[in-house]
Amino acid sequence: MPRGGGVGRARGRPNSSLLPSGRARRAGTRRLAGPGWAGPSRAGAEPSAPPPRSARLRGDPRSSALVMRDYDEATAFLGEWGRFQRLVFFLLSASIIPNGFNGMSVVFLAGTPEHRCVVPRGANLSDEWRNASIPLERRGGQEVPSRCRRYRLAALANFSALGLRPGSDVELETLEQEPCLDGWEYSRDVYHSTIIAEWNLVCEDDWKAPLTASLFFVGVLIGSFISGQLSDRFGRKNILFITMAVQTGFSFLQIFSASWEMFTVLFLIVGMGQISNYVVAFILGTEILGKTVRILFSTLGVCIFFAIGYMLLPLFAYFIRDWRMLLLALTVPGLFCIPLWWIIPESPRWLISQGRYKEAEAIIQKAAKMNGIPAPAVLFDTAEMQDSKPQQQQKAILLDLFRTRNIATITIMSLLLWFFTSVGYFGLSLSTPDWHGDAYLNCFLSAVIEVPAYVIAWLLLRSFPRRYSLSGTLFLGGSVVLFIQLVPAELNVLSVGLVMLGKFGITAAFSMLYVYDVELYPTLVRNMAVGATSTASRLGSIIAPYFVYLGAYDRFLPYILMGSLTVLIGILTLFLPESFGNPLPESFEQMLKVKCFRNEQQPTVTRSSKESPKSRVTPL
Repeated sequence: MPRGGGVGRARGRPNSSLLPSGRARRAGTRRLAGPGWAGPSRAGAEPSAPPPRSARLRGDPRSSALVMRDYDEATAFLGEWGRFQRLVFFLLSASIIPNGFNGMSVVFLAGTPEHRCVVPRGANLSDEWRNASIPLERRGGQEVPSRCRRYRLAALANFSALGLRPGSDVELETLEQEPCLDGWEYSRDVYHSTIIAEWNLVCEDDWKAPLTASLFFVGVLIGSFISGQLSDRFGRKNILFITMAVQTGFSFLQIFSASWEMFTVLFLIVGMGQISNYVVAFILGTEILGKTVRILFSTLGVCIFFAIGYMLLPLFAYFIRDWRMLLLALTVPGLFCIPLWWIIPESPRWLISQGRYKEAEAIIQKAAKMNGIPAPAVLFDTAEMQDSKPQQQQKAILLDLFRTRNIATITIMSLLLWFFTSVGYFGLSLSTPDWHGDAYLNCFLSAVIEVPAYVIAWLLLRSFPRRYSLSGTLFLGGSVVLFIQLVPAELNVLSVGLVMLGKFGITAAFSMLYVYDVELYPTLVRNMAVGATSTASRLGSIIAPYFVYLGAYDRFLPYILMGSLTVLIGILTLFLPESFGNPLPESFEQMLKVKCFRNEQQPTVTRSSKESPKSRVTPL
């Protein structure tokens, strides 16, 4: 799966004209912490009652402290980690768990069991010739029966009728071969039933297996485009639960797929619901939670709960080896999200943006009651909120990401960074059945290693420069994956350990990309830049299954390609600007320079942009 980052917005200083003056201000300091409501005063005194709406509109001095131009200031009295925030944090994070096992379920749904050509019982072959009917081929350093070819049965029947023996009387290497005209027989050692075995997606049709995963990620790409627009139009909560229903409902319909075509179309729709659910839950959490908890939620909460869902997948698959029953088991947890409709609130920020102030106030007052904190009767003055609406901002277009040499270079390098990091992450995640050892244990370890990767990424973002953190983790991930080809075949544990270490480095880098992207671009194009680069990530995930597919031709080829590309992009990252500790750029003139452009003259920017106070990135 795509990961999020959080960037704090510096609060503006309260307007002195909005604060009470004289004795009224002094009397209110015990009850009002800054512009927010702080609860009861000292010595057990009763909190002063908020002024009536009529008094507030007439200019009562007490009213101005309650008129909030900034949502964070208006809700500061709630605190950061009360019962309400803890409930929202864990419930929204828990709603991500189904995304973890749905996003990687193709590993077991489309697992390819060992197979060979069927030799019909009526082929008139002796047992000796039947056993010799499948030619040998070299695969993984060993001679194994061919998966897609057999000796021509008509010739073998003649040899058998003449009493000739294979190997001694007839040289098998000289015999004519033919494809599997009568189908395949599949081993049930690892998988009892998969879509590969059910619809014979092998040999000439083996291209359909990676296409199945790619079409799921095409759905992810489509969903990432529409989810933000739908949640802006119809509300975060509504779209969150609709996309949960899409993911769960269409996963259930996949159980009844009568063909590969039907399965993949439904899988594409599941991908749309999966990413939309993830994105909207991420947006809803960052809008409801306070600044400090918001960063923790966006960098650790959703990511770790995604990994928990990922860890559950091999546990389900180990005990349920039939793909239809596995899909049913993976669908059931989505039903447990239904009661959350009555618990998870709508985003008050979105309600305010729609002019629905009363509903927003009701949610905040309910949160205050849950936290055991008194709240003012009226939080938002409709007239004041209307007056404080920001002026219409200048629109940006996609070409603005390439308007100067500096920003064009940053954009191209960022697109490559997202693309190849995504290829490495999903390529390693989808290749777990090809590792040495048990496929279920390998998948579980691949999920477990993500938890320390997210924690390390969070710690790196708190204290270390972005370029070196990203480059170091990418170089670590890519270099160890490259070393896999040098490991002797008998050291299987070492090769799996190297893949795990590579997955650790690439996952850590992947989880830091959102934060770095946000810090590089100016306000006017920041959202567009994040959208463009995350689209490059989706394209990387679409082609990642074909990197895994190359393993059918050479076992080490996928690791050579993924490792070398990851190392290359890790080196390229060192040429990007360093954003750690710098203010967020508000205009193109304030953008940091690519290393090789730092001594060049600042380009002239024709488009005017309104200066706003510098806001420094809050350390994670």
